[in-house]
Amino acid sequence: MSETIWKPHVVVAAIVERDGRFLLVEEETDEGVRFNQPAGHLEEGETLLDAVRREVLEETAHRFEPEALLGVYRWRHPSKGRTYLRFAFTGKVHSHEPERALDTGILRAVWLTPAEIEAVRARHRSPLILRCIEDYRRGQRFPLDLISELLE
Repeated sequence: MSETIWKPHVVVAAIVERDGRFLLVEEETDEGVRFNQPAGHLEEGETLLDAVRREVLEETAHRFEPEALLGVYRWRHPSKGRTYLRFAFTGKVHSHEPERALDTGILRAVWLTPAEIEAVRARHRSPLILRCIEDYRRGQRFPLDLISELLE
């Protein structure tokens, strides 16, 4: 009898606020067009910080510099049965490359107010979007040196 090995999908996300608006992406998914924070999977050999920098650039054409770990979130997708382990970072975007093509499936990057984000709640990719914004607005932050990565 073979055993199935369970493992979560490790993802990174960026919670970026500028002038009272948060950076989100509108993207095509297998469940239709959804909103999400710039986010994606950790790749082999990549640090968490490099992964979040890369994902923000690929999905929004903005260069992002993480300043703090917002939190680590575990969420099980109810219909897919997949568990996601999300490392969410806060930070700033410091430049924009409008000529850069966005990742496949990303329709656009948008800056939305908390009220606008709440208004499209039915189109959120996951409940982590609002949870991360709530934690951010409460002032939750952890130093980046909380993360130790022993890569060879």
